[in-house]
Amino acid sequence: MTITGTPVGDVELAVVTPVGTRRRDPLPLLVAHDGPEYSRRSHLLSALRAATADGRVPPNRVVLLEPGDRNARYAANPLWGDALVEHVLPALHTAYALDGRPTLMGASLGALASLEAEWHHPGTFGALFLQSGSFFRRRVDDEEDFEFWGRVTRFVTNVRRVRRRRTDARIVLTCGGDEGNLANNRQMAETLAASGHDVSFTEVPGRHDWPSWEHAFDPHLLDLLDLAARRSRE
Repeated sequence: MTITGTPVGDVELAVVTPVGTRRRDPLPLLVAHDGPEYSRRSHLLSALRAATADGRVPPNRVVLLEPGDRNARYAANPLWGDALVEHVLPALHTAYALDGRPTLMGASLGALASLEAEWHHPGTFGALFLQSGSFFRRRVDDEEDFEFWGRVTRFVTNVRRVRRRRTDARIVLTCGGDEGNLANNRQMAETLAASGHDVSFTEVPGRHDWPSWEHAFDPHLLDLLDLAARRSRE
């Protein structure tokens, strides 16, 4: 699908529907930033097919988002959150029957974009799966040369200033023990917990790369999808 007329231009995506289901069958929805890379390099769809076959998660429709101008869109850009919530999701609701609130996932800047979208549109997503998020902070991260450093650090600072829960989404963070984002992920998890959010953080083996993110799917993503499905039935 191509979603036109959004604040960041056209958004390209692919929708993967489980075999044997139809558009009008209400199914949970998983939306993945950097979706094609998640599929090709972290074998996201294969992991979900296997888990579904084993009865660990229900069948999910999966939206694979093309990043486009990735840094400009994903680096704490509120226009990207607006495009996702106000344009992409309504188009999906028109084309498919959905069960419950979607789960949103991403890695690195995609994790940051996932949190930003729910932060500015609370209640849109039922769950967030954030891998190695680029939650940059001054005096913690040596990334000042990144072109959107100021925008990212301002958003992270705003999150840290919140004193009460902003979203009821279940938030699961994972981060590799051998990567540079470990400290800021720990701090983000502590910040969210202190303001009353439903959050967990797990340090996993690995680095800031697709194989490490793939290894964290089981059990962390699978457990989150199972929980999101059970909550939608309550």
